[in-house]
Amino acid sequence: MMLVRQAWEALQDRLVFLPPFPEQLDPLALFALLLVGGLLAGETLFRTIGLSRIVGYVLAGALAGPGLLGWLDRETLSMAKPVADAALGLLLLETGRHLDLGWLRANRSLLGCAMAEAGLAFAAIFAFAFFAVGLSPGWSAATAAITMASAPAVVLLTAEESRAQGQVTQRTLLLTAINCALSFVVFAVVLGVVHAEQSGDWLNAVAHPLWVVCGGIGIGMLCARLALIIAARQAKGSVTQVFILVAVALLAIGVARMLGVPVFLCLFMMGAALNLADRNKVLAYTGLPQGHWILAIVLFVVTGAMLPLDDLNWVTSFQALGLIGVRGVAKFAGVMMTGRQDLSIAKRRLVGIGIQPLSATAVFMAAELASIYPEVSSQALLLPLLAAALMEFAGPQMCKYALSKAGETEPLPAGRNR
Repeated sequence: MMLVRQAWEALQDRLVFLPPFPEQLDPLALFALLLVGGLLAGETLFRTIGLSRIVGYVLAGALAGPGLLGWLDRETLSMAKPVADAALGLLLLETGRHLDLGWLRANRSLLGCAMAEAGLAFAAIFAFAFFAVGLSPGWSAATAAITMASAPAVVLLTAEESRAQGQVTQRTLLLTAINCALSFVVFAVVLGVVHAEQSGDWLNAVAHPLWVVCGGIGIGMLCARLALIIAARQAKGSVTQVFILVAVALLAIGVARMLGVPVFLCLFMMGAALNLADRNKVLAYTGLPQGHWILAIVLFVVTGAMLPLDDLNWVTSFQALGLIGVRGVAKFAGVMMTGRQDLSIAKRRLVGIGIQPLSATAVFMAAELASIYPEVSSQALLLPLLAAALMEFAGPQMCKYALSKAGETEPLPAGRNR
């Protein structure tokens, strides 16, 4: 490097347009290399030992992040976060479109099942955080709100990666969409609880949740209506409709960021509104192109880098494992206690395993809360972040196991890759 530097500086005497010798790799170039590394890690793990690609993406981000090797510093991560925000939002748009209200009306036990597993998970996590870990009531509720839901992006991508179709797959996707919606409502309420506990400011305690809920629903519904109006004038299933869907979703992301409303909530609501309002099936058969796996790479590499792995020690590891344990038992019990009439006990067991992933949505929820009271949230939100860190690696495999065990996956033809 010394010889290269000397040669560069010698050239600068003759070539006045040359910039100073770069002391380090440009953050954008480094991030691009990391994305390529994440892609290669995911493909290698998938092809050699059958692990989910998502595990490889997370692993690459975790290794390069501030918690381990430090190749990506926090400033670079802050630059990449808007891109990851958009990636999570677009994947949640697809999750919202799986919220089939017609199926719920025809089968009321599905809603009861979702409420049972989400409610039991919230209660179990709150009790664990409050009594076992010693968090305050407000931050215990925040921990429960962040971790009660399944990871919609993980479940959606794992089902697509495994080419899964069937009862267990559809039930897992639907329960994930419902408990995701429930967790967003609880998350909004918890915002008020945190305000009341930390500052005693009852105006913000009431106004902030209303702003988040009304803003998320309003932006989502308006953008869904706009997408349907424009797409109705185009050929069904055309590339133009795909472009309109993505463009309006990006519009929703931009408006949400301007108004301080969580992006993940707006895009989920937009997806749900599309499913509800699209009575003429304008966009029913139009989804994100195969390129949305690029979004997955960006999302999970950034999420992996955001994980506070440097805070893992014996105490915090046991606490995170405890949270994962009580959460897992509660969600499994909620599924097993309900849905007996329309699903066999063996399939209910597999659904109970399939909804276990905890991932990027929890990390981004924690980031939203951390932005309110950064002076206390770093320690108060450490437990859910560490639990998400551990489940980033275990969750995709649990979901993949459940779908495979149900016999609903289809292997890729020989010689073909995604």
